[in-house]
Amino acid sequence: MTVLTGKAAVVTGGSRGIGRAVVLRLARDGAAVVFNYARSRDAADEVVRQAGKAGGTVVAVQLDLAEPGAAEELPAMAEHRLGGLDILVNNAAVHTEVVPIAQTTEADFDRVMAVNAKSVFLTVRYAARHMRDGGRIVNISTLNTIFPAPGNAAYAASKGALEQLTLVASRELGARGITVNTVSPGATDTDLLNAANEPEKLAMAVAMTSLGRLGRPEDLADVVAFLVGPDGRWLTGQNIRANGGVL
Repeated sequence: MTVLTGKAAVVTGGSRGIGRAVVLRLARDGAAVVFNYARSRDAADEVVRQAGKAGGTVVAVQLDLAEPGAAEELPAMAEHRLGGLDILVNNAAVHTEVVPIAQTTEADFDRVMAVNAKSVFLTVRYAARHMRDGGRIVNISTLNTIFPAPGNAAYAASKGALEQLTLVASRELGARGITVNTVSPGATDTDLLNAANEPEKLAMAVAMTSLGRLGRPEDLADVVAFLVGPDGRWLTGQNIRANGGVL
């Protein structure tokens, strides 16, 4: 028996990057996992295939979390298919083009907030109503909330909202033994990072990191696995800054 056998998990944005690594790690640890993807059907099918090859139970659902109702539909679907809800990992995120505030459009701001902040509020609200006692919630944030970078105002603001939600939810749900934590990656080698940064900026990030490399999605998945497993039972309301020593 593995440490998460019998647990039902939801991961948002599980087809690529950190989310993909989290799905595969939780499945390997014994959890049954439902994850969503917005567009990457082939990538999502590959995650399901890899998890199944290793004996895991993983279901992929196409849902755009910016669409009305999608953020609550995902955990409801998972609860129906898996018979309960024990673990929620809010990983899905979008980024605007890296531009100054003066050039950020209202449409870009609204989409970033819808996916990165509002959808997290709605999935956490669903968990507050339906998650089994002793459950685990992990919200994925960013180094940019304490290391502000020009051009990232909307993205950093959305993640700041996520971090505050974590703190309040940890207070509200603690009496039921539900832990709520944030994991804040540093520069992690994902499609999102590479799309938003020029190569010289990535080289600078490596130079600023004590461990001398970009993070890997698996580095973050290991931290999430600790928080949702039995050894993470005494951590709640925390922001684990898994950044390789940038700060």
